[in-house]
Amino acid sequence: MFAFMFLLLLAPHVLLSSAHLAEISPQDPVLHIGSSLTAKCMLSPELGLHASMLYWTLNGMCLSSSTYSVVSPDILSVTLHNLNGSQQQSGDNLVCHSADGHVLAGSCLYVGMPPEKPVNITCWSRNTKDLSCKWSPGGRGETHIPTQYTLKYKLRWYGREKECENDSTGKQRYSCHIPRNLALFTPYEIWVEAANQLGSATSDITTLDVLDVVTTDPPTNVQVSRVGDLEDQLTVRWASTPELKDILFQAKYQIRYRVEDSTEWKVVDDVGNQTSCRLAGLRPGTVYFVQVRCNPVGIYGSRKAGIWSDWSHPAAASTPNNERLQSGSCDPKPGEQNSTLRRELKQFFGWVRKHAYGCSGMSIKLYDQWRVWLQKSHKTRNQILQDDNS
Repeated sequence: MFAFMFLLLLAPHVLLSSAHLAEISPQDPVLHIGSSLTAKCMLSPELGLHASMLYWTLNGMCLSSSTYSVVSPDILSVTLHNLNGSQQQSGDNLVCHSADGHVLAGSCLYVGMPPEKPVNITCWSRNTKDLSCKWSPGGRGETHIPTQYTLKYKLRWYGREKECENDSTGKQRYSCHIPRNLALFTPYEIWVEAANQLGSATSDITTLDVLDVVTTDPPTNVQVSRVGDLEDQLTVRWASTPELKDILFQAKYQIRYRVEDSTEWKVVDDVGNQTSCRLAGLRPGTVYFVQVRCNPVGIYGSRKAGIWSDWSHPAAASTPNNERLQSGSCDPKPGEQNSTLRRELKQFFGWVRKHAYGCSGMSIKLYDQWRVWLQKSHKTRNQILQDDNS
């Protein structure tokens, strides 16, 4: 059937006159990689052709005449050794031609291998509403011939076996989606069956509780803003996902940020379940991009961590410029006692600044108070110097 459709598309005017007068045997064979094949092009005497005048092509490429054998005046054979896997899922096209190039007959060769048992079954539930699973084909992966993968599942202690409907192709054929009617408090047994014309294989059974594999949508309404005039800090605020508002759980958040001209992200892990965070230790006068993601922990008392959501859409803000560095003002020389005290303060607060990444508490507040006081004192001193100069 496949050969007939191929030839009909390739040369319909020839097929109408000669399809019933020539044929290839075997028709559409399924073969293991590395095997050999001898195919025969058999002519009807009505064509008035001699087998020695014919030639063969495979996927449009002429085969060497050294592979031919004239079996009889009406039969020309070709022998292929150590066959490679089919180049396309629809099979490789083996065609018999007359001397003037007309297509006489064709056959599709399906060369591949039986599937090995699928592996790495991974599932996740978005907001407890559905279940998505993906897996990897076993062994070397590609079988080179049409292979059907079917995910099956059932409740662990009762319930009938069900199949996950999956009409996807390409890489998506290694995934499946169960859109509704999930049991939240009973574990599932899940496995994948693979089959083609050369064999079949079944994965190991994976047991999972839906509540242990919950993920959610990314946090929304992410906003980044300055912290007054502090040139090395930004505040991040966001809204928790509304899909889980009626479910008992504790969210865990994570933040990452980067400067405008970099692709390297810094991650803040210690955010906890709060919906705001102070980023410290930033560069003055710099644009930062920030993203947030959520992990729903302890859904309905589950003891396992959930699955991280995707990152939110990035939000951006810039830190204030360092006015002291831009103005080029200098500090007046202090006395020796004040100089010692100031040096000790700079060492202490330098340590605070170095260790103030993330969402820290008291040290940040103390640091803020010192920075505000320091900036006010510099502005006051600069104003006095300007008044004296005028």
